[in-house]
Amino acid sequence: MIKNRSLFRRSAVVVASGAASLVLAACGSGDESSEGHSGHTSKSPTASASAPTAQGQHNAADVAFAKGMIPHHRQAVEMADLAPSRAESAEVKQLAADIKKAQDPEIKTLSGWLTAWGEQVPAEGAMDHSTHGAGGMMTAEEMDKLENSSGKAFDTAFMEMMIKHHEGAVSMAGMAKTDGIFPDAKKMADAIIASQTAEITKMKDLLGKS
Repeated sequence: MIKNRSLFRRSAVVVASGAASLVLAACGSGDESSEGHSGHTSKSPTASASAPTAQGQHNAADVAFAKGMIPHHRQAVEMADLAPSRAESAEVKQLAADIKKAQDPEIKTLSGWLTAWGEQVPAEGAMDHSTHGAGGMMTAEEMDKLENSSGKAFDTAFMEMMIKHHEGAVSMAGMAKTDGIFPDAKKMADAIIASQTAEITKMKDLLGKS
């Protein structure tokens, strides 16, 4: 439990850093270089600002999206892994399975982008100091509550927390879609917004029935 709590605290900070980087990337000027398939990096600010968006080209917002979404997805998968043994509702169990099925491959894809870009993939245990709840991330206390719940109480807590978690992901994806330039990242952002918005609606409906 202590190990898990430490992991969740550290993951929340990584997501906070990623979300902050997205904001900073949106405010940045065009002096950041991007590298395309040609392997040539723009040196002049003018060339960099006017460079065409080519497949494989990326910017700071794309990097921030990947670095922020990886720990965010990891926590969602951790939450989903609790459902088979704790959930009472078949719908909640199916929802958890769908979340894991969608987000596990995305973690691998995001990690692959960062590696290809020469960026560090967030470790499962980056340093934690403060931020809780960033990007919809659960706090250690919330994760403890979920892990110690079962039956209907688990179902309710899982959906309430996952709604908050999904809302954070949708917000992060929206920023990446607006400020990023990497086509595949924008495509993933679209998919996250569509699927998680639909799941938010479903969970709110299920909560209304309870």
